[in-house]
Amino acid sequence: MNQSAPVITNICDSLPQYSWRTEQIRQMEQQLISAQNISMYQLMLRAGEALFKTVQQCWPQARHLWVFCGKGNNGGDGYVVARLARQAGYRVEVIAFDEPAPDIPAEQAKRDWLKAGGTCCGLSAVYGKPDLIIDALLGIGPSTPLRGELLAWIQFINRQNAPVLSVDIPSGLNADTGMPLGGAVHATATLTLVGLKCGLLTGQAADYTGHLYLSDLKDDAANYCDTGGIQVLNYAWVSSWLSPRKRTAHKGDCGKVLLVGGGPGMPGAIRLAGEASLRTGAGLVKVFCHPENRQLVLSGRPELMSCQDLTKLNLQWPDVLVVGPGLGMEEWGREQWQSVADFSGYRVIDADGLNWLACHPGTHKNSVLTPHPGEAARLLQCTVADVQTDRFATVQELQHRYGGVVLLKGAGTLIYDGRQMAICTEGNPGMASGGMGDVLSGIIAALLAQGLSLFDAACCGALLHGKAASEVAKVHGERGMLASDLFFWLQKLANPQRYQHGNNADTNTER
Repeated sequence: MNQSAPVITNICDSLPQYSWRTEQIRQMEQQLISAQNISMYQLMLRAGEALFKTVQQCWPQARHLWVFCGKGNNGGDGYVVARLARQAGYRVEVIAFDEPAPDIPAEQAKRDWLKAGGTCCGLSAVYGKPDLIIDALLGIGPSTPLRGELLAWIQFINRQNAPVLSVDIPSGLNADTGMPLGGAVHATATLTLVGLKCGLLTGQAADYTGHLYLSDLKDDAANYCDTGGIQVLNYAWVSSWLSPRKRTAHKGDCGKVLLVGGGPGMPGAIRLAGEASLRTGAGLVKVFCHPENRQLVLSGRPELMSCQDLTKLNLQWPDVLVVGPGLGMEEWGREQWQSVADFSGYRVIDADGLNWLACHPGTHKNSVLTPHPGEAARLLQCTVADVQTDRFATVQELQHRYGGVVLLKGAGTLIYDGRQMAICTEGNPGMASGGMGDVLSGIIAALLAQGLSLFDAACCGALLHGKAASEVAKVHGERGMLASDLFFWLQKLANPQRYQHGNNADTNTER
C-alpha cells in the first residue's frame, strides 16, 4: 500500500472551513485529477487506501469484512478497499448490487478485485456475522426516493448487529439536504472523500452518519483552490469577532439592548433572553414586559433594567431591539408588536415576534430572524416537512421574502444573508428544551450591540450558544439540560482569548 496516501482527518473535532453541494464536489474531483495529473481510477485507489486506513485505525480487531458494492464509482471504492483488505489477510466477502457500467473506473476496480482472487455474491448468499460492514452502495448520486431492491438492501444492512463504515455518505442519504430518500444506512462512521458534503451537516444527517471523518485525497502537490462553498463555523473564529476590550471601555461602549416580550403568564422567556445579553457582554439591558411579570423578571438579576412603556423616546434608547420572547399572540402582544413596528435600528425577531411577522409579512433588512422549523413553516405558509426537505432552500426563501439575516435553527443551523451562507454544527440534543431559543436571541442582540454585523453576530451567536451547550453536556450530560445552565459557559466563551489559552477552561487564565 502507498505509505504516502492522504491523511485521514477527523472532522468531528476540527471541521474544514467549507462544505459543498454535489455538483461542486464533482467539479473538485475533476480539478484534483487535473492538478495532480492522475486518472479517475488513481483517485479511486487513493479513496480505497484511505478507507482501509480508517478500518485499521477505527476497528483494529476486525478481521472479517462484508463489503456492499453498488454499480457506480462508490461501489468502485468498495472493490478497492476489499482488495486491499484481502491482500492484508482479512476475510472479505463482497456483496455486489448489479454490474458496474462498462468503461467506468468501478469496472476496473471490480476486475482488479477478481484478478486478486476475490469473488462476488448476492444478498441471498450472505450468512454469519462480520466484524465490520462497509457500505459502498450509492454515494452522492441519488436524489429521488429509493424503492424496491435497493431499499431492501439498505434495510438488510441496518438489521445486522455489526458496525458500519459508509463510503463518502451513508447510502440513501441525500448529499445536498441531509434527508433520507425513503431509507438510509445507519452508519457507525462515515469517511467522506474529496470534500465535506453539506448534506452531512444538517437535516437528519446526524442520525445516520455516526462519527464523521474526511480524506481530501490530496497529496502535497495539490495546489488548486477549493473555496467557494458554504462556510462551516468553528469556535476558533470567535476570537476574530470578540477581541479583548480596551482598558478604557465603559458600559456605553458595549451597547444597549431593549427586549420586548414577557406577556401575561410568560415571564421566563424574556428573563432568559435578558440575562443572555448580559452574559454575552451587552453594556446595558432593559426589559419591557407585562406589568404582572416585572417582579418575576427582575428579581434575582438586579443588572436588568425595567422599561415601563414603549414610547418613541424609550425606543430611541437602544442600539438593538429583541422582540418576541414570551410576547404571546393575544391582544397585548399585538399592541407591542405594533408599537415597535417603526424601530429603525438592529433588531432580533424570535418566537412570537416571528408569528406576528407571519401574520403581517414585510421585509426587515436590519433584522436577524431566528426561526425553528415550525416558525419557518408559518412564515412560508407550508409544512414543517416542507421546511426540512431542503433546509438550504428554506433559509434562502425566508431571506428572499423577509430580508436581513435568517438563522434557521435545528441540527445543523443555517445562517444566510442573501449573499453568504454558513452552517453551525455546535450543540447537542440536550438543547431540545424550553428557553434555548430565547437565550440565543439575547446572545445575538448583545453581539450586535457590541458592533458585529448582522451576519457575523448571527454566526458568532450560534457558535457561542451551541458551544456552551456542548460544554454543559460534557459535565452533566444532555438529558435535563436547562437553558439557564448555559450562562456560566457563555461568559467564558465570550472571552475567547482567555478560554483558548488554558488547558482547562475552568481555570480561565491567560499565559
